[in-house]
Amino acid sequence: MNKIQGCVIILFNSEKKILLVLRDDKDSIPFPNTWNLLGGILENGESPEECIRREIKEEIEIELGNIKFFQKYNVYEREHYIFWKKIDLELTQIKLNEGQRLAYFSKDELDKYQLAFQCNDILNDFFSQVL
Repeated sequence: MNKIQGCVIILFNSEKKILLVLRDDKDSIPFPNTWNLLGGILENGESPEECIRREIKEEIEIELGNIKFFQKYNVYEREHYIFWKKIDLELTQIKLNEGQRLAYFSKDELDKYQLAFQCNDILNDFFSQVL
């Protein structure tokens, strides 16, 4: 059986704060009402980079431009491809199509939350290796 493959992107601003989305509060989804990185599941024939570009366009209606690959993780029977980009977004200007709201979090703030899909581990690695 093939693992589900997903992609997320670590978007951070000039203050090194990470952009997260508060997932919908629906029992039908994993980790309802929990903060998470933006992203989604690969569709048939789609590359990880194509997936993350499509997902971000669908979720917050922005074009990513240049992005960088960070790492691949195995999380909850899924393979997650992690990308990153430094970008300063004005959240009041972003149209959110999935989830309840967006917010930026500092490293110290992130340590206070249990994020969806083991994103805490991913972000700890990212802070130690990139930021």
